[in-house]
Amino acid sequence: MNNLLLLLVVILTAIALVLAAWGLGTWLGPRSYNPLKEEAYECGIPTRGKSWMQFKVGYYLFAILFLMFDVETVFLFPWAVVVQDLGINGLLSVLFFLVVLTLGLAYAWKKGALTWK
Repeated sequence: MNNLLLLLVVILTAIALVLAAWGLGTWLGPRSYNPLKEEAYECGIPTRGKSWMQFKVGYYLFAILFLMFDVETVFLFPWAVVVQDLGINGLLSVLFFLVVLTLGLAYAWKKGALTWK
């Protein structure tokens, strides 16, 4: 029961801090209702024409694949630290993890997701 109470305190503290930061930002932040402030602006150059335009799906797919393998690396670092303590079960778990990611990469490669057109 003590652990549940501690968990409840942590969750309520997190919610209170988020609400406090949001409230302070709203209360103390500058306000400007100028329509010029609402326009899209990038790299110091005002936009010409419509600022909403379609992008190729390949950009997003490439970014998601990059994130997938980036997360893989993040998960492999803690495993490498405790690999001796985990034994054969830890090795098999990581091998399964790597096989699933390799199959995902092979599927993306076969579908042509990695070709830049």
